Amino acid sequence: MKLAFIIDPIHLLDPGHDSSVAMMEAAQILGHEVWITEARWLSVINGEAHAPLQQVQLKPVELIDGHWQAVEDWYELSESQLLPLSEMQAVFMRKDPPANDAYLYATYILDYVDAAKTLVLNAPDGLRKANEKMYALQFQAVMPTTIVSGRKSDILQFVEQQGRVVMKPLDGKGGEGILFLEKGDRNLNSMIELSTQRESLPVMVQAYLPAASDGDKRIIMLNGTPIGAVNRVPSGDEFRGNMAVGGRADATAITDRDREICELVAPALRRDGLYFVGLDVIGGYLTEVNVTSPTGIREIDRLNDVRLGENVMTWLAENHSKLVQG
Repeated sequence: MKLAFIIDPIHLLDPGHDSSVAMMEAAQILGHEVWITEARWLSVINGEAHAPLQQVQLKPVELIDGHWQAVEDWYELSESQLLPLSEMQAVFMRKDPPANDAYLYATYILDYVDAAKTLVLNAPDGLRKANEKMYALQFQAVMPTTIVSGRKSDILQFVEQQGRVVMKPLDGKGGEGILFLEKGDRNLNSMIELSTQRESLPVMVQAYLPAASDGDKRIIMLNGTPIGAVNRVPSGDEFRGNMAVGGRADATAITDRDREICELVAPALRRDGLYFVGLDVIGGYLTEVNVTSPTGIREIDRLNDVRLGENVMTWLAENHSKLVQG
């Protein structure tokens, strides 16, 4: 197969951590052609989505002393070619957040990929539906107590009721902008004003889960089925477990409670074409549904001696004909 990955500039990616690189390596190892482009270069020409694509040859990372090691020149690129994306059997939309206007416009362009030939993962319409914070609200039975509001009075009342809460921007990533709020804190009003931009933007506010100190579990879902998990444990005085802010990656099991959450969420993911997803679970409660460019493959592979990227590519090859709209 010919596969295109829409990624951030490749020279900025960390090959020992990035899940997109792990999947591209797996595709190459299994004999597929791997091409890359960036979301900002997408276009519609003659009613069809196009992109300047470069074929990439990767030198896979190696596990040395418990860490992924890459050579300095870990990729080689061909000359760029402007091609219709329908020349690819699949297109992986792996642009990192924020899901801003540019991201939204890229999903509109991806609507013009010929769905009878090419599978877009994740589906553009699904990406538009699935704000990574708001999408989880469909599953309140397995969520911590949560509100979404931009009104200071609503948030102050929620803090008063819950005692300790976590406040998150709706467009954040990697733990950015997440604040711990506690009843009686003299900075409460200021923090709410900053996060809501003086009541002009809604934010998500969740009851603080004490189990967060034991870790924030990332569960990787492939077409609605959990295929691996990693526990991200806060370091030092940090309350966030995200690896982007220094959280430690530990091995973990997928529990019966986790499977209950996965089974609840799976039908919606399949309905919306959200094939590769990361669920965030703390203390048995779903906190977020990550759909843009979920990470965790490298850590799960390293800790469990598996190759989730190869699982994804094998699944794609076996199911491609069923998933495209022939």
